[in-house]
Amino acid sequence: MPTVNIEKAEFKARRDRLLSMMQPNSVAIIPAASEVTRSRDTEYAFRQDSDFFYLTGFNEPDAVLVLSPSSDTPSTLFCLNKDKLAEIWHGRRIGFEKAKEDYLFDQTCALSELTEQLLNLVNGQQILFYAQGTYPQFDDKVWELLNTLRGTPKKGYKAPHTIKDIRGLVHEMRLFKSPAEVRIMRESCEISTQGHMRAMQFAKPGATEYQLEAELHHHYAMHGARHPAYGTIVGGGDNANILHYTANSDVLTNGDLVLIDSGAELHGYAADITRTFPINGKFSEPQAALYTIVLAAQEAAFTEVRPGGTLSKANKLAMKVLTQGLLDLGILQGDLQELLDNQACKAFYMHGLGHWLGLDVHDVGDYKKDEKERPFEAGMVLTIEPGLYISLDAKAPEQYKGIGIRIEDNLLVTEQGHENLTASVPKSISEIEALMQKQAVNR
Repeated sequence: MPTVNIEKAEFKARRDRLLSMMQPNSVAIIPAASEVTRSRDTEYAFRQDSDFFYLTGFNEPDAVLVLSPSSDTPSTLFCLNKDKLAEIWHGRRIGFEKAKEDYLFDQTCALSELTEQLLNLVNGQQILFYAQGTYPQFDDKVWELLNTLRGTPKKGYKAPHTIKDIRGLVHEMRLFKSPAEVRIMRESCEISTQGHMRAMQFAKPGATEYQLEAELHHHYAMHGARHPAYGTIVGGGDNANILHYTANSDVLTNGDLVLIDSGAELHGYAADITRTFPINGKFSEPQAALYTIVLAAQEAAFTEVRPGGTLSKANKLAMKVLTQGLLDLGILQGDLQELLDNQACKAFYMHGLGHWLGLDVHDVGDYKKDEKERPFEAGMVLTIEPGLYISLDAKAPEQYKGIGIRIEDNLLVTEQGHENLTASVPKSISEIEALMQKQAVNR
């Protein structure tokens, strides 16, 4: 079961760091997420706003964090008050009094006081930091606040003259993972790798895509990760050529591959793994030929994941391998350099090579800095996920049609290079076939 978490002192240190980056006479307003209605009077499982969680660790809906470096109380949390009747129906609340001590805020207030207290906290400040557009309903509250401050100067009110986006500061912080975050992500990845192996061992002709999905989700939940980090993809046969296929409703056919793209979320942090394997446990020659190309492309890209490397250079390395492989198989024709110059492999590799990973599966952080692609630095976590997708209607030799392959791992950039957090899931042809054949014998 999970044994790692982030200490409340680290959340406070993040707030203090953000405060240190804000100008004097500024204030930041950062709202939590709200519950979302699923149908009528039922809600989806609550998931906290990632920026708010990163700064607070507080996991209740509708709370609001206010930061002001020039104030005697630099950090203020507004949250739902204790309410015996509401808690009987919907669960216990922390309450603003306990939240102050437990979460190390300078000041806490009941959410019912938000409108009145925000007038005092924002009045006279020169700069407002706010993430406009994230929550339109909360935008309305902020614009109403500013209109009140602008419209009643006789009361001594004065609105900020500048509004800045708080996301740039917070997202740059989130891009670099602390040791505590790395420990959680390592555990999230380990839970996910074991889930993928469970699905591989369960797979067989006649099983359904949703049964493999269930095997994954069961393993995640049984090991403390109650929810997947995103909609699990289980695509058998030609379904693997739908990049974000989530119907997961078809029966798995003997002789096809199945592509699984899934990861657990643990304490808010995502894993994101893709493996592609034969439903009957044995790669056919065409499947093995394409798979070998994708695996070689991933291994080539890995060499660039180190301090000073870049995602674009890693992608160029991967695309060179993919292009050469497609040329060798007769799926592409022509001169290699011309094919590379024209990015011809993009007809069969439509997406990017990878993305940042953290509190969001497609995590925040700029990919460029000062108009230049930013080099990798220690503490970044990203995915590397090349693929080849030969749909049934593709212009390709018949034996390759209906095959979709993606291989995805999660890499932590270290001072020495990188650590593959998801390496324990088999991905060589021999390893996959050995695992699946062993399971077939044990059935």
